[in-house]
Amino acid sequence: VSANTTAGFSIVSYTGTSSTATVGHGLGVTPSMIIVKNRSAVQNWIVYHQAIGNTGAIYLNASNATNTASGWFNNTSPTSSVFTVGTYDAINGSSHNLIAYCFAEKKGFSKLGTYTGNGSIPNFIYTGFKPAMVIFKSTGADNWCIMDNKRDSFNVMDKRLFPHLSNAESTGVSNVVDFVSNGFCLRTSDSSFNLNGQSFIYMAFAENPFVTSTGIPTTAR
Repeated sequence: VSANTTAGFSIVSYTGTSSTATVGHGLGVTPSMIIVKNRSAVQNWIVYHQAIGNTGAIYLNASNATNTASGWFNNTSPTSSVFTVGTYDAINGSSHNLIAYCFAEKKGFSKLGTYTGNGSIPNFIYTGFKPAMVIFKSTGADNWCIMDNKRDSFNVMDKRLFPHLSNAESTGVSNVVDFVSNGFCLRTSDSSFNLNGQSFIYMAFAENPFVTSTGIPTTAR
């Protein structure tokens, strides 16, 4: 385990057993998102997200909807010390080498949350800080999308990257999102971001990752 508890991030290497097991993550707090890759076999990248819960997983390398099965995390949520892996080869193949990237929320720095699309404009999602980057994924079958403030330096932002695809940068959907002082505001009803009634997960990191002495995130540049 290599852990940065200040940033809420750890990297864990472990050997699979094909039997339900626990793996230490070193964060000292419960991780909100875990990405696992089997290094010994051709398998999907497996993502646990607190909003999906311990009964399912989503693939980082595909647009599939959430896959629900006990073989991912044995229907067991992470704790402040360990996460549980089930019996599937992608996450716990016998004698296979696996790597896990674990993320915990840090106030004023990161938010690993969920929201429900409303199909309307605008749809505001509170993070408590102005994001520098947000990664979006519908829990249904749709694209992963990355928006950031370096490729789009002012609002409204529309330059998307797809981490599960080899596609070039896309501006096929215009006026997607504003990054504002305390969150992000969706400006589209596109299904990848704001389909009415659909659940979405996201991973957001702050533009200015600092908090005051009283724990209030700062928002000025």
